[in-house]
Amino acid sequence: MQITESTLSLNVPDVGASADWVREHLGFTQAMAADGFVSLTHPDAGFSLVYLRVGLASFKPASAAGPADGLLVAFTVDAIDAEYERLRAEGVEIVTEIETEPWGERYFQMRDPNGVIYQLVQWVEAPPQS
Repeated sequence: MQITESTLSLNVPDVGASADWVREHLGFTQAMAADGFVSLTHPDAGFSLVYLRVGLASFKPASAAGPADGLLVAFTVDAIDAEYERLRAEGVEIVTEIETEPWGERYFQMRDPNGVIYQLVQWVEAPPQS
């Protein structure tokens, strides 16, 4: 199998709110949009983000058409402390303050207007080898 592109698709009540949030705070750009749908890209993300309005009749399978819940969208970044200060200054809702795990992962988490949780991570020590 050859994968040519990767996309993370999230069902949210307000597509525009999440799309605006990732454009403003995470630097994504809109690739395409239609009623109840927007696709965004970022040159460093490795995948596209798609937001679909909850309840779209065209969503398949219908049993999975509810809102994204329990999902965490994570990005590894450089200069985690600077990103944390920048996003706090922009008024982003921080739901987990910045902290460092014993295994070397420094991170914080934030919430967009639809409740989707995004995590920024920087490895301050090399992850343990298994």
